[in-house]
Amino acid sequence: MLAFLHTMGEFELIASFFADAGIARQDVIVGVGDDGAVLQMRDGYDLVVTTDTMVCGTHFFPDVDPRALGHKLVTVNVSDLAAMGAEPAWLSLALTLPQVDEAWLRQFSAGLAETADYYNCRLVGGDTTRGPLSLTMMAKGLVPRGRAITRAGAKVGDYIYVSGTLGDAAMGLKICMGQAEASKKHQAHLLQRFHFPSARVALGHALRNVASSAIDISDGLCGDLPHILRRSGVGAYIDVNKLPLSQALRDSCEPSMALKMALSGGEDYELLFTVPENKRGSLDVLLSPYGVPFSCIGRITGVTGKLELKAAEQPFDYQHQGFVHFP
Repeated sequence: MLAFLHTMGEFELIASFFADAGIARQDVIVGVGDDGAVLQMRDGYDLVVTTDTMVCGTHFFPDVDPRALGHKLVTVNVSDLAAMGAEPAWLSLALTLPQVDEAWLRQFSAGLAETADYYNCRLVGGDTTRGPLSLTMMAKGLVPRGRAITRAGAKVGDYIYVSGTLGDAAMGLKICMGQAEASKKHQAHLLQRFHFPSARVALGHALRNVASSAIDISDGLCGDLPHILRRSGVGAYIDVNKLPLSQALRDSCEPSMALKMALSGGEDYELLFTVPENKRGSLDVLLSPYGVPFSCIGRITGVTGKLELKAAEQPFDYQHQGFVHFP
């Protein structure tokens, strides 16, 4: 590890804020504080690993609530595990700081620990260094052997579903930027969806029994669905009239803007998944115990990579493809 943090030593920083982050797990043999973590694997399970980076000025505002930032960093990583049907287990954090701000670190680490605990995770290691503020987390999870849901399994004729509602987080971002307004009641909901998203872990577990492919929506529906199409070698059409929109979003902007938020707005972290026709009847039974609504929004077609948008069976002209990191 690089000892560049002078106000408080690196190892003192780790011990003070991150040594006990997350729930105590019996499968953590050696955790934070050593050269590496020692983790006990379960027989009959595969390891799922994902990594996300959040950079100040690109993924979050400099004045963001650090507690919310800690929450979001864990959630966006756990959401990737959820999309693959995995059970979250272990987290690693690479933290780059311009300086040691103990008040900021106290709030950030509290949000991280609370959220890790909620998802039954344990922080088991990482790194700290000095530089522009950025956060990189690696999340590891477990899935029964051979049961991971990937982006590559969609087949022609499969139905396309999405959990929850779309566009709320994008509208929350617009409110933060002063580009939109909402009533006090709706504003609270939209900001909550932006700052404190949820990962659909339990839903992901249930989908192992029915979904042919899945992805979480981080860069917008029009940005993320094409990943499934490319990996599966298929196309798709979406009926924009069937996109699930919250009442808060509907009441806070014009219908055209609400559709734009649902199609291209990122950071909803809902699950987008495909289901073969012969398993559609199982969905209500399997998913109803989790209390998460889900909507059928389209179907898989045979033209590789082609995404068609329709409204009432008519072509829907829309060009924006979602968030792009390197335009």
